[in-house]
Amino acid sequence: MWVLLRSGHPLRILLPLRGPWMGWRGLPRSLAVGPPRRRYRKEALAALEVPVLPVTATEIRQYLRAHGIPFQDGHSCVRAPSPFVGASKLKDETGAATSFSLFIDKTTGRFLCMTSLAEGSWEDFQASVEGRGDGAREGVLLSEAPEAEDSEEVQRIWDRAVPLWELPEPEEAQLARVMFGLTKVTDDTLKRFSVRYLRPAHSLVFPWFSPGGLGLRGLKLLGAEGQGDRVHYMETTIPQPGAFRNLFGLPLISRRDVEVVLTSRELDSLALSQSTGLPTLALPRGTACLPPVLLPYLEQFRRIVLWLGDDLRSWEAAKLFARKLNPKRCSLVRPGDQQPSPLEALNQGLNLSRILRTALPAWHKSIVSFRQLREEVLGELSNVEQAAGVRWSRFPDLNRLLKGHRKGELTVFTGPTGSGKTTFISEYALDLCTQGVNTLWGSFEISNVRLARVMLTQFAVGRLEEQLDKYDEWADRFEDLPLYFMTFHGQQSIRTVIDTMQHAVYVYDICHVVIDNLQFMMGHEQLSTDRIAAQDYIIGAFRKFATDSSCHVTLVIHPRKEDDDKELQTASIFGSAKASQEADNVLILQDRRLVTGPGKRYLQVSKNRFDGDVGVFPLEFNKSSLTFSIPPKSKARLKKIKDDNGLVAKKPSSGKKGAVPQISETHSDHAPNPNKPDLSKPSR
Repeated sequence: MWVLLRSGHPLRILLPLRGPWMGWRGLPRSLAVGPPRRRYRKEALAALEVPVLPVTATEIRQYLRAHGIPFQDGHSCVRAPSPFVGASKLKDETGAATSFSLFIDKTTGRFLCMTSLAEGSWEDFQASVEGRGDGAREGVLLSEAPEAEDSEEVQRIWDRAVPLWELPEPEEAQLARVMFGLTKVTDDTLKRFSVRYLRPAHSLVFPWFSPGGLGLRGLKLLGAEGQGDRVHYMETTIPQPGAFRNLFGLPLISRRDVEVVLTSRELDSLALSQSTGLPTLALPRGTACLPPVLLPYLEQFRRIVLWLGDDLRSWEAAKLFARKLNPKRCSLVRPGDQQPSPLEALNQGLNLSRILRTALPAWHKSIVSFRQLREEVLGELSNVEQAAGVRWSRFPDLNRLLKGHRKGELTVFTGPTGSGKTTFISEYALDLCTQGVNTLWGSFEISNVRLARVMLTQFAVGRLEEQLDKYDEWADRFEDLPLYFMTFHGQQSIRTVIDTMQHAVYVYDICHVVIDNLQFMMGHEQLSTDRIAAQDYIIGAFRKFATDSSCHVTLVIHPRKEDDDKELQTASIFGSAKASQEADNVLILQDRRLVTGPGKRYLQVSKNRFDGDVGVFPLEFNKSSLTFSIPPKSKARLKKIKDDNGLVAKKPSSGKKGAVPQISETHSDHAPNPNKPDLSKPSR
């Protein structure tokens, strides 16, 4: 029995709700409707108390067969008849059957009806099929409608925007084309994609239309400003990025299209469509994430070409997205001098169709010779800085040693009890998160509320207790970070944690997982009474996850009990040598306060598999902002430390204790401004 519950029950959809976008996001406040509004998002992954059991494609097929439901096996989804479509809608305007319009994700079990836009979890689908539940918690299948206030803002901005070619002053239109690189994009192309220009904000406006032409659901505004000889682009979406799920160009796709080119920017899609005439779609969040909810819209294509950009980060994202889309049907355009981004290629007069023909298949059985690897090696040699990973903005000396934060690696971090391991690693991860590294936190020692409070203080570079009027402003900025938390606390099973991490990588494209700490997972393992063997198994599981998922794992491990007057070494890590052997990087927080007094803390890099550089540098803890970032005035000490081959030099007496670190804002739009008079100074 198929049941659709239409009562007003809350949706069980883990999507972030939008926050205020007015003013500080770059739009004129005259476009705002009423005062700024706060939203509380529910991004926490499943807790152990309310487990979300993983589902496999085999289990989905068996369930459908057992209930007599016909289905078709797709690339990343299983198609089945939709119970949410009436008999009058079983055929579209062309007469094609739409009965198989329900798409079930093979990995998560979430479903989407392409006709009614109903969606829900695998448990919701089962409850609907079996007709069970009282409807209070099960079977809530209606798709989320845009908020009324969002709809008003969207329509108001859309009405004020005008086509670029209809601007009254030709000089303004020409300047806009130059700023956005659209000098070779024709008016016909802009008209076909319904692109407009918002004069008060000096931004291009890209619409998000509901499938089937049901109306305008959202907008993306792209602003541009000159920075020397380069142009910096700023994106603003309504609704907020987590709920903005627009495949730009989708209304132009025909049911008969079997090939599509995916890009990371709307401007690239315009260039590709004009130059090649091929169907093209732009991902809503660029190279940051490919939400699984978009996969049903890509099921009809037999071949997908990913041309996401011209740098190594775009190449890594293309390989990650190809796994999600089924690599057997994906091809990737490798970045290079003669293969830049599509818009740049059009402006340079390159043949975009020829570049597409050079796309490499994303899947092969095995590497049989160096021929398959030579382009990969060339890419790393020609992009040394990008191959080194994402650089820290708050810890420049960590860049000097580790060179950057790279996917697929395992970092082991240790330090004495009470030395500030959690505080340091939270700032370490926050630094990367503000630069767009999707981060998942697993805090088993302290609650997520306390952890979020520490990270918010570090993000604002100052305490907010005495300035609560600034809380909403900083909380709104913090909410926009790609940061997620596991709701586990206390001892947990390694299998449950790994399943949650795999789910997060698939759904949120997580690139960095922090586990604090390993000892809290050892109580549930029944492999052996030997704790050392249990720890070795857990470390091996994290090592395998990092490699298979191309995700960096930072693992906090307590050290052995050592004398207070002795510095920790790699051998001080609790357990056998497997932790240091499996790790790509080993970081040790040295705390000499018990011997030399307060303020003596150092970070030691004792293993670096990337290029072998190891060393030590001092840290100064700022209690007001809870940060360990190094002030610029400590450069002399760092040089001496380097010259002494890692021996810690005596701290000069001239360094002012507690100086607030200056944070570079050039790496991310989310980076806080430390020069704010009311927040950059430590509160007394």
